[in-house]
Order: sequence, then structure tokens, then C-alpha cells
Amino acid sequence: MYRFLMSRQWVILTLIALLLIPTMIRLGIWQMHRYDERTARNQLVTDALAAEPVPVEKLTAPGHTVTSTERYRTVTAQGRFDTEDEVVVRRRTNSDDEVGYHVLTPFVLDDGKVLLVNRGWIPSEGPSQTAFPKVPAPPGGEVTVEGRLMPDETTAASGIKNLQGLPDRQIMLINSEQQARRLGATVLGGYISQTAPEPKGDTPELLGDPGKEDAALNYAYAVQWWLFSAAVPVGWVVLARREARERAQKAAERPDATTSEPAAV
Repeated sequence: MYRFLMSRQWVILTLIALLLIPTMIRLGIWQMHRYDERTARNQLVTDALAAEPVPVEKLTAPGHTVTSTERYRTVTAQGRFDTEDEVVVRRRTNSDDEVGYHVLTPFVLDDGKVLLVNRGWIPSEGPSQTAFPKVPAPPGGEVTVEGRLMPDETTAASGIKNLQGLPDRQIMLINSEQQARRLGATVLGGYISQTAPEPKGDTPELLGDPGKEDAALNYAYAVQWWLFSAAVPVGWVVLARREARERAQKAAERPDATTSEPAAV
């Protein structure tokens, strides 16, 4: 009844099914790993945002690499903005996906070290982006700033190419080592995204809170792959039984080749 399973068509179908089952199981396991990773990163963000603000030099120093547990921690610093050495970071978008710049202003601490402060987003003034844009001035004199600590940007981590030959006072990546060489100063590792004080007229536009990754989606994908892997053998059995039933019906409908017609009188 099931001799058809040895046919070329069914052998190929069976081999495909046997290959799909472990592949889908592995894809489900991979999605669960992604779920665990994203859940852990989301927890780090939650913990960092909930932590009490600390002076910036408690978490970073010249040459320091900001770690994943230090990222997004709220820090404070006291000093003054150095607008003469201010630069803008090209090709940055705001919450509405409009392309513009981030304003990066050196902040000279009371002990003479420099903290890089991303003051937020401003729109570009034209499609060419060759001229230095008009940047609203920060508060003058001695001021206390607050912001989220961020690691240095690199091409490897961000995918952004560090282009050469850019217009004057424009950069692609926020990197404390590069800025230390440009400024000829002692610069703290990483930078901060300013959260306070808020700018006058809401410009530059402060960066929003870091978004959380959709870990639940990976969990759903994992369950989906495992359901698919379970459906493969079920589908194979259903197809095989249907094939056997159809063959049996066709066999029953065929006239018996061994039965002869009665002779005419």
C-alpha cells in the first residue's frame, strides 16, 4: 500500500523534510539566543537610566573605553562650553528621520580636562552640507551639564565610514581620541548626550531616550520556527496517507483484469 514511498519523488520529499526539521530547530535556538541577548541589553538600559547621576569623572577618564554597563548612565559635569572649537557631526537624523547634524561642543571642566558634549540635533541648511551651519549658542560662563554617557563611535561598531576631506569643522564620528588630537587637549573617553540644561527655543533638539530592542519578537520567531519543525512530519504523514488513499480508490475503481466477459449465446 505504501510502496510509492520508495518512488523518486517521495524519496526526495522525505529527504527535504528530514533536512528541514533540524534546520528549523536550529533557527529557533538562534532566535532564543537573540532574545536572551536583547533582553540583557534592555535590562542594562533600564538599570542605567534608573541609576542616580554621578560626576562624569567617576565613570570615565582620558583614554577610557566606556563599557556596556556604563553606557547611558547619567553623569554631571561643571565647567564651560568652548564654542570656538565646536564641530558638527554629519548625516544625523532626528525623531522624524530628518537629516541634519549633531552639535558636538567641547566642555572644559574645572580641572582643565575636556568632556565632549553632544548638544543635540539641528537641521541642515541645504542639500550640499558644505558650509558650517548656524548653531545656537550654549549657556555662557560656568554651568553644570547633565547627560547620558556614551562610548566612542567607531566605523566597526557603527558602520559609519570615517570620511576624509570633509568641510571645515565637520566630522563623521564622535571619537574622543580623534578630538583629543584635534584640540591638543586631555579629553575624557567617550562623550555625553546632553539632557540638561534644556536649550532655549528647543534648539538644538535634545536626543531622546534610548529605545529598547523588541526582544519579544525574537521569542515569537523562535516559537514559530519550532512550530514549523513540528508541522513538517505531521504534513509528511498527512500527504502520505492522502496519497495512499487516492491510490487505493483508483485501484478499486479499475475493472479486474482477470475477469472475463460471459460468452454470447
